[in-house]
Amino acid sequence: MVLAALVGLISTASAQTNTMENSRRVATRGYAEKEVTPDIIYLSVSLKEYYQDGNTKKKVQIEQLEKQLFDAAMKNGVRKEDFTIQNIYSYNTVDKKKTNEIMQSRQYRIKVTDLKKLNPMLEEVDPRGIQSTSINGYDHSQKREIEKELKTAAVKDARTNADILAAADGESVGKVLMINDNSSLNWNDIAPQPRMYAMKSANAVLEDGSAQGPELEVRPIKLTCNIDAVFELK
Repeated sequence: MVLAALVGLISTASAQTNTMENSRRVATRGYAEKEVTPDIIYLSVSLKEYYQDGNTKKKVQIEQLEKQLFDAAMKNGVRKEDFTIQNIYSYNTVDKKKTNEIMQSRQYRIKVTDLKKLNPMLEEVDPRGIQSTSINGYDHSQKREIEKELKTAAVKDARTNADILAAADGESVGKVLMINDNSSLNWNDIAPQPRMYAMKSANAVLEDGSAQGPELEVRPIKLTCNIDAVFELK
């Protein structure tokens, strides 16, 4: 019985293959694109310890700077789970008295959904303790819906192209025999490259003593979807 079942499956697969190979068909490609502005940004912020006025006895601790950044993030709508430590660094410094001391630096990853609150958040952190900021990645809250829309449009485009080709030879298109999704919708691969925003103490403090945050401009990105399809000719 098992042998008979296997023979039956092989025969069925062979018949389907022969039907596919011998059928009158048309192969086309469908294409769809859409411009989307990411509404989620993953921000990378690096903080570093420093000496106040160059006085080695007045070191601003990394924990103090971290609390400033954390409190500012929570105040500006960032969720606690969206604020994480990405990396920790330490390095030696040698002052004029040749005294060695270990300074710390930490890198944080912050998920920001309200981009208008980005600058106000960073302005609440001591600018002398901010080493650098950069965009670490992009995302969109409706990503799955956008991808579904694109793939649906690409399949419809493939059928439209098949109709054009078939009509040129006086034929009409029937059911679809095969659909192959060639799309690779990786948002970070197709998003603009992150722009670095180094914040130096000499330039980051305005005349009124407030910090000047980075000017972030999020540009639309173009998502594309390619679908290969084979349709039956009636």
